Amino acid sequence: MTDDSGTRPLLDSARLAGSPLPIEVLGEATSTNALLAARARAGAAPLVIVAEHQTAGRGRLDRTWETPARAALTFSVMLRPSIRPEQWPWLPLLTGLAVREALPLRADLKWPNDVLVGERKVCGILVERVDSPIGPAAIVGVGINVSTTEAELPVPTATSLLLEGVTADRTQLLLDILRSLHSLQAQWAAQGDAWLRAAYSSVCSSLGRTVRVDLPGGTQVTGAAAELDAQGRLVVLGPDGPVAVGAGDVVHVRASDQ
Repeated sequence: MTDDSGTRPLLDSARLAGSPLPIEVLGEATSTNALLAARARAGAAPLVIVAEHQTAGRGRLDRTWETPARAALTFSVMLRPSIRPEQWPWLPLLTGLAVREALPLRADLKWPNDVLVGERKVCGILVERVDSPIGPAAIVGVGINVSTTEAELPVPTATSLLLEGVTADRTQLLLDILRSLHSLQAQWAAQGDAWLRAAYSSVCSSLGRTVRVDLPGGTQVTGAAAELDAQGRLVVLGPDGPVAVGAGDVVHVRASDQ
C-alpha cells in the first residue's frame, strides 16, 4: 500500500495487529507523546500511537521538529512499568537498546537518548513520566529517519536509513522495535539494573570519548566519559574530578576540536 504519490508506503494496519501492544495509526498528529500523555492521565491502558506525519514532534528541552509525511517512523509507547522511582532514568537507555537491536544496520548509542550511524543521528528518543489516577505511566517517544533525503534532514549531523543504503519497511521496523522493547523489559525485570548497565555500556559510543555536556541551567562540563554509574548516569572526568550527569545534551568532541 502506498500514499497518493506512490513513492512512500503507508503503514500496514493489518500487519500491525501482530504487535505486543495495541496500535493506533493517525494520518497526522502534532505530537504523539502529547496525545498519549493525555490518554495516560485519563487512565488508559498501555498502547502505541504512530503518526504518518508528525508536525510538532517534541524533543529534549521542549524542542520541536517536523518530519516529511511517511519519511520517518514517529511513534510513542505508553508503558506502566512496575519499577522503583530510582529506576526510571534507565527507560530511555532500554529504549535505545531496543531500537538498536531492531534496526537493519549497525548502530551505536549516544547517551542518553540518541541512536547513531557513525557520528550521525538516525533516531531520537524522549521518555516522559506522567502521573494518573491509576499510577505513573512512561511515555516513550521514538523518531527514526527512514526514507528522509539529505535535503529533508533538519541538520547536517543527522542521517536516515535510506542515506545509509538501507531501504526499510516502516511497518516491519515498528513491529520489530516493539517486540524488542517487550523482550528487553522482561530481561531487565529478570536480571536487574546491573544487566542493563552492562548491555548499554557495551554499545554506547559516548564511553571512552571526550564529551561536552550542556547541563540544565546553562553550565557545561567537558572531560572523558568514563562509565555509567548504578543509576544510569554518565560519569564524566571533568577538570575538578568526576561528575555524574543525570541529564544534559552530550556532544562528542573530536580531537581537532579540543
